[in-house]
Amino acid sequence: MRIYISADMEGVTGLVDAEDVQPGGRDYERGRLMMAEDVNAAVRGAIAAGATDITVNDAHGPMRNIPPEALHPAARLIRGKPKHMGMLEGLTPEHDAMICVCYHSRAGAPGVLSHSFMGHEIEDMWLDGRPVGEIGLAHATAAAVGVPVVVLTGDDCACAEMAEWDASVTTVAVKHARDRFAADLRPVEVARTAIEEAVHAGLAAQRGPTTATAAPSDSPTLTVRWQSASVASTLMGIPGVRSTDSRTVQAQGTLPSLYRLFGVWMRVAASLTNQPPYC
Repeated sequence: MRIYISADMEGVTGLVDAEDVQPGGRDYERGRLMMAEDVNAAVRGAIAAGATDITVNDAHGPMRNIPPEALHPAARLIRGKPKHMGMLEGLTPEHDAMICVCYHSRAGAPGVLSHSFMGHEIEDMWLDGRPVGEIGLAHATAAAVGVPVVVLTGDDCACAEMAEWDASVTTVAVKHARDRFAADLRPVEVARTAIEEAVHAGLAAQRGPTTATAAPSDSPTLTVRWQSASVASTLMGIPGVRSTDSRTVQAQGTLPSLYRLFGVWMRVAASLTNQPPYC
């Protein structure tokens, strides 16, 4: 059983503020260790379910958050950037299941540290006309690759967002959002035990041939509304990109190629705004 874990940071047990998740933040070093322990709980659950190969992709911000020495020795770590597939780097059809750990809700939605990929730079996103953030785009891309998302952890709003995309995915709420920078926290050990048990149960239920939930369409359209008209205008120089208004661009294609193209958009936006992709 080959398992792929995409690990973000805003949905980590106990973390609620930018100071917890941004390098240089007052509590970032503590946050890195908290992130590693949530991931390790998922790794333990995967091992208990019979996983023989576990890949962890550090998918947050600089993608150098998890200290390698803090990661469970049964897992391999994909670390650093740039990555052509960003939060899904290393995901292949050979994986039997994907686990999203420490995820958050999309831009404009309720939830702790909610945003879509680039902090305040992306105002909204749609996939085939449906509001989407990191959760929905990851799920749709994994489905196109042929890998089912089995478990997602994060706050209650992230869990609700996942349930809207695919109610079959097991979700673990490690905290309940009170506002964008406040939450009612589950006790740390209780939350990690819940992650471990959910991954174990979810993967055990997946034994045997599995079929990923279908992607939105064979050739979906990704639409992104940026805060900056300059970003949208510059992206129009990329073949296949079209505009719907001065701040909104879209492109049509197949996943995962469309996901990879969106990564190019983010790198262009980062060069124009001096704001690195946040995730």
